[in-house]
Amino acid sequence: MSLVIVGSLALDTIETPKERKERIIGGSCSYAALAASYFTNPKIVAVIGEDFPAGIIDLFKQKGIDTRGVTKEYGKTFHWEGRYGSDPNQRTTIKTELNVFKDFKPRLPKDYCNTDILFLGNIDPDLQKDILSQARSPKLVAMDTINLWIENKPNSLLKVLEQVDVFFANDEEVKLIADEVNLIKAGNKLLKKGPSLMIIKKGEHGALLMGKDFVFGTLAYPCENVIDPTGAGDSFGGGFLGYLDKVNSFKEADIRKAAVYGSVMASFTIEDFSIERIKSLGAEEIDSRFNEFKKLVTF
Repeated sequence: MSLVIVGSLALDTIETPKERKERIIGGSCSYAALAASYFTNPKIVAVIGEDFPAGIIDLFKQKGIDTRGVTKEYGKTFHWEGRYGSDPNQRTTIKTELNVFKDFKPRLPKDYCNTDILFLGNIDPDLQKDILSQARSPKLVAMDTINLWIENKPNSLLKVLEQVDVFFANDEEVKLIADEVNLIKAGNKLLKKGPSLMIIKKGEHGALLMGKDFVFGTLAYPCENVIDPTGAGDSFGGGFLGYLDKVNSFKEADIRKAAVYGSVMASFTIEDFSIERIKSLGAEEIDSRFNEFKKLVTF
């Protein structure tokens, strides 16, 4: 099959109680594509500025990531700066500089339009809708979002939600969109609006999958030293969809297994800043941690 990921490539500045890193690789495409690359050969659509390191594009190519959908524009790359406190689940946005991302109008290369799986990263829902109009009958469409779009473009977001199969969102976002305090009520409410599967990310507590006729939960990997939580959700999405693309199946059993692989990839991401941990994993590391996850939930 084939997987196309549309999102952002960014340069992030991350500050934690222990360390500060300036202009390191970030963006939903970076994390999702690298996580997916351990299962399939994803294609990415994004925009970069003149300051984006050429070596990272080379790295993507070495990992089997198709970068023909990446355009380079005059100016600076999208830049996000955030600060984490002692609780890694809480972060504060210090600065957001859209730069070349401000005028980003994603265009799918001709052969990308026939993709089997389309992953719409957490970009403007109006752009997500336009991308959907370019794709030719994908077998599965997944989307992610962030509070910015929930608060500022709720109607546009709900229109896109009607056309997708899988919706990734954290528990706070699900409650906010559904206007419900109870997470299960909120999830069921959103399932009635279009998607057949909700994947509710719960940070250090793992993820909850809600289908129209099943519920499945996966734990987060026990980690004593979280270095940088940035990109964990995107890595989950990339690992999840990458595995489904690999096995060419959307059966419930494979969806459950894909969720565990998503959790595996997210667990590696948080062990270092940026993409440092997930850019050079070995297959044996991934399989070993997958088996550790199995032990966690077997009784």
